[in-house]
Parts: sequence; structure tokens; C-alpha cells
Amino acid sequence: MATTYVTSAARGRREILYGITKPNSRIQFSEAMPGDAKAIFYLADHAGLEGIVSKRADSKYRSGRTSNWLKTKSFTVDEFEMMGVEREPGKAAFALLAEPGTGKYVGSAFISLNRDMKERLWKRVQEHAGPPPEAMKKRPATQWVGPGVKLRIKHLRGDHSHIRHASLLGFGDDEA
Repeated sequence: MATTYVTSAARGRREILYGITKPNSRIQFSEAMPGDAKAIFYLADHAGLEGIVSKRADSKYRSGRTSNWLKTKSFTVDEFEMMGVEREPGKAAFALLAEPGTGKYVGSAFISLNRDMKERLWKRVQEHAGPPPEAMKKRPATQWVGPGVKLRIKHLRGDHSHIRHASLLGFGDDEA
């Protein structure tokens, strides 16, 4: 196992970062966690965190993109109700999603399905066409859907009031 030495400059940067990280915010500051990266991520993932950001302890700080920093995201799969599909010419299509049972908008998911699944999705959209929900602002490129169409969505762990980095995996009534 390689030994990593943390320089006094690195300790100083960590102290500054700790000092500006607000308590109870979305960003949680942790003590340095030397050891196996997979084991550390496993713990963060099972704690329900959306991921970890790590830096090679022996690297120099440089602004901008660098391979010394690593952002590792933790994803989960949940079922949501489809509110509609937004399709603008020349842009990716998105499924607009609601919290099951409440109809409350929680975000959108990128639609990247194979041809067969896309055809099944468009068929369900047409079969369940409905008016836009009253609470939603006008979205002219959206085909709205009535309640009842459930979708399996992969998204970043964390706050479920607004999902992020989401993609459509399939329908709620399909086998996982």
C-alpha cells in the first residue's frame, strides 16, 4: 500500500475550506479519509449521500480542470409518474416527472432509449394524453399526459424534492 503524505499547504487549504463550509448545508465537509477509495465510496453511497469529491493529497492546487480532483456520483433508481414529454426540434427529449401520488413536479429525465422503447413510450404518451397540470407553466413543446404512467428513473442520490442528472430506464410496470 502506498503512503500518501499531506503537506502543510494541503492541511492549510483544508482548514480554510472547513472554515467556509456552512454547517447543515448541502455540502458536508469530512475529515481526510485515507484508505481504499472503493471502500470510502461504498460508505458514502450507503449513507445516502449524492457522492464524494476527492483530491490526490500529494498534488498541487491548480485552478481549472485537472485529473487530481475526482467527483464520484452516487445514483439510485426510483419510480416516478410521467407528467409529459418535452420534445423540441434539434434537442434531446425529456420526460417531465412528478412525485407518485402527489402530482408534484420533481424534475425531468433524459430520454435515451432504444427504438423499441421509444415507440412504446410515444404510444403511452398518445394513449394517456391529457391537459397540462394547473401548477405547471406553459411549455409549448410538451405533450402532456394524464396520471397513471409510471417510469423507472436513474438519478443522483440526495434530495428527492428535485431530482438531478436523471435518465429514463423504462416503465414502472416492466421487470427491472
